[in-house]
This record gives sequence, C-alpha cells and structure tokens, in this order.
Amino acid sequence: MNPIHLQPLDLGIAASLVLLDAAISMVLGLRIHRQILWSAIRMVVQLVLVGFVLRVAFTLNSPFFILCLVILMITAAAREIAVRPAHRLQGFANYRIAAVVVSFSTTAVVLLALLTAIRPTPWYDPHYAIPLVGIVLGSVLNSASLGLDTFFSGVVNGRAAIEAQLALGTKFHRALMPYISDSIRKGLIPIINQMSAAGIITLPGIMTGQILAGVDPIEAVKYQILLMFLLTGGSGLSAVAAVYFASWAITDERQRLRIDRLTKHK
Repeated sequence: MNPIHLQPLDLGIAASLVLLDAAISMVLGLRIHRQILWSAIRMVVQLVLVGFVLRVAFTLNSPFFILCLVILMITAAAREIAVRPAHRLQGFANYRIAAVVVSFSTTAVVLLALLTAIRPTPWYDPHYAIPLVGIVLGSVLNSASLGLDTFFSGVVNGRAAIEAQLALGTKFHRALMPYISDSIRKGLIPIINQMSAAGIITLPGIMTGQILAGVDPIEAVKYQILLMFLLTGGSGLSAVAAVYFASWAITDERQRLRIDRLTKHK
C-alpha cells in the first residue's frame, strides 16, 4: 500500500469544517469564533514550522541539534504547565516545579523506550527520539497541569479545615493527604480515559496514522500499546512529582500552611 500524498486543495476542503464551526459560533452567539480561527491558524503555522525543523533534524542527525530541539520542547511544555493553574506560586516557583517535573518524567520515559523496547541505531535517532518526546510531553503536560490546578484550588478552598487539623497537632503531610491524593487522581483521569477508550470507542492517532501510511495493522497496534504504556508512566510520574513539589512549596520549616505564597490569576 502506497501512502496517499495530500494536496493543498485537500487540506482546504478539510479546513471548511473549521469555518463551519466558526459560523456556528457566530450564528448562536457563542463568541468563540475568533478563538477557533486563531487556534486553527496557529496550529497550521506551528505544524508547518515543525515539519521543516524535523526535516533538518533528520538530515543532520546531529546529537547537539536534537538536544537543542528537545530542550526547546521541554521548555515550552514547562511554561504551559506553569501558567495553566488558576492559583500559582509567587515568583518563578511554578516554573521551577514545571521544569523539574517535565525534564525528569519525559527524559526517564523516553530513554526507557529508546534503550529497551525500540533500540534504534544510533539510540538518539531523531526519527524516533523527537516524536517520542513530543507525544510524551503532551501527556505529561496534561497530567501535571491538572494536578497542580486541582491541588492549589483544593488547598485554597480547604484552608480552614487544613489549619484546624494543624492546630490540633496533625502533621502537615497528613493534613494535606486528601488534597494530594485527589489531585494526583484528577491528573491521571485523562490517560485512564484514553486507555479505556482505545480500540473499542476510538482508534488512537498514532495507530491511525501508521495504518494510513501503509503499516500492517498488527504492527501499528504493537506500537500503540507501547506508546500508551509510556504515556501512562509519564503521566503518573509528572502528576505525583508536580503535586508533591507543590505541597512542599506551600509550607515552611514550622509546618505552617503558606497560602500567602499563592496568587490567583484569571
């Protein structure tokens, strides 16, 4: 099976569906047509730029260039995680937490895949390393940002109950444990939903793309299963690390709840 090459007209026809959504927003007064159009334009520009960058990366096959590209991707993901929660730590604390969480969880999961299951030659082959980093980052971003947002909001809303327990002599970690557990659970819900729906309700994107490109369906399934396991591991590591780092950031050496370190953003 030869892959079908898309022409600009093909993409233009598909883009009419985006225009349809924008028209629906205008007719129904949803006031999101600008966001729809801007998001579509931004997506196209970003993907085209990434396509050219990947073409250069594949041609050069340079470890230094690949490392620089991965650092750029991790930095962008860390920034998104830091700014998404409604309540954020003052200064650059959110950015520090996000940077550590993203770097650790993504690097650990991607290296595990490259050095064990996939084993390309060389191990940093950009055809494998960069797509793996990209897809793992998406899962890490969702889990960490959901975990942080849920945790900070929960602590702010439950401040009175937490401080009452602390006043009675409860250890800080024990007083926060319900909020920590709930936040990690919320952070893992998206990947749990993806695994539950895969194969029966939906065909995952990676698997679908490989099948459209002519790969044998069973081989595509194997890669999709591997990726889902990797995404689950990355999600778990990022959610746990982000929430625990956040819990340490809102206390001090006297085991006090430091809500004053949080600021609310719209």
